[in-house]
Amino acid sequence: MIAQVRSLNRVRILLWHGYLLGGTGSNVYTRALAREWSNAGHDVVVVSQERNPERYDLGASQTVAVDLPGRLLPVFVMDGYAGLEPKFLQDFTEREKRAYVDANAGALRELLPAEVLFTNHALMGGPVGAATGATFRVKVHGSELEYSMRGRPELEAWGRETLAQAEATFVGSNHIRDVLEHVVGHVERVFEVPPGVDVDEFTLQERGEALADLICEARNDPPNEGNERLPDDGNAERLEAFLSEDEPTVVYFGKLIEQKGVHVLLEAMRGLDARLVVVGFGPYRAELEATAPPRTLFTGPLEHRHLVHLLPLADATVVPSIFPEAFGMVAAEAAAAGSPPLVARHSGLAEVAAGLEEEYPERFRHLASFATGDASDLARKLEELLALSPADRDELRRAARRAVVERWSWTSVAQRLLEPV
Repeated sequence: MIAQVRSLNRVRILLWHGYLLGGTGSNVYTRALAREWSNAGHDVVVVSQERNPERYDLGASQTVAVDLPGRLLPVFVMDGYAGLEPKFLQDFTEREKRAYVDANAGALRELLPAEVLFTNHALMGGPVGAATGATFRVKVHGSELEYSMRGRPELEAWGRETLAQAEATFVGSNHIRDVLEHVVGHVERVFEVPPGVDVDEFTLQERGEALADLICEARNDPPNEGNERLPDDGNAERLEAFLSEDEPTVVYFGKLIEQKGVHVLLEAMRGLDARLVVVGFGPYRAELEATAPPRTLFTGPLEHRHLVHLLPLADATVVPSIFPEAFGMVAAEAAAAGSPPLVARHSGLAEVAAGLEEEYPERFRHLASFATGDASDLARKLEELLALSPADRDELRRAARRAVVERWSWTSVAQRLLEPV
């Protein structure tokens, strides 16, 4: 069925994602694929837990939200989900797992036939796809492997059994290919396609224009009303005051959980003459705020409409994860916007660093990464980045963007995921 894709001008695609569409990681991945496939002329239906899809650019995609039995949502990292009851996947009973799979597979069966059924995450995407009885493809993101499946034989076996039924299993990096093999055993028909970046959205922007646009976007934010998934109230005024002067600036954006290593960045910043913007939400936020050095601004989560203007204001964007990462999409997005990423050198992040180094002038290649968990090494690299001359900084930011355009654009990624296997 999918082998016919190349010969069809328009195909029907069911894109299943078990979570919301806002935020980072697999949520961004799903939104981007929906938009790219839809804009390419395909008939796309996004099946997820998102009840407010109008907030996102999904092209002309249709959306369907699945009603979950008992409102139970299997998660790998604990976050709040309005109207749902998140529960760690590894804590689900057999009955709860079956009910979840049946509900989602049933929703997909009602939308069939389709030329392409594409599901996210080995678990639960594999079981959901298999339960439909249709040909399906799975994208493994890594979070399920590391946070829930690894070391749990029953989940490892379930993943192996259901991925064996997939027409194709996609991984975003060689690192995740290795992790998948280690966690579930050998899987046939595994293909490496890295995540992508919207290089038309994340672009080089001059400082004055970027700051004005960022403040304008923040003024359009809805009231927070205690929702950790929305930007903090008053961000427009706070960002304007914090970023008004042209001073060395570092940005972090992502989840605020211990595994992301934000505490390493905070430690590194203590001795630097620079300010830090921390973007994101999560259970670790209060502790990070309590230990942050002066000149640190927490904004809550920001959407792409904010980030495309914030990142050009950053002399560096740090990705300090201490836990394995499937790829490092935030680093690629920062690079596309001309904010040189400085990443912990491990797992999929190391592959992003290697791509940047191929484009960087030789004298700057050591500034793409730092030793994982080493605040001193991070501080040294940041100090060197922040001290670059304007000419050197411009050369580096253009090289960073060039690396992304040539390797990680969403258009090419979306096309590759539809190719015959």
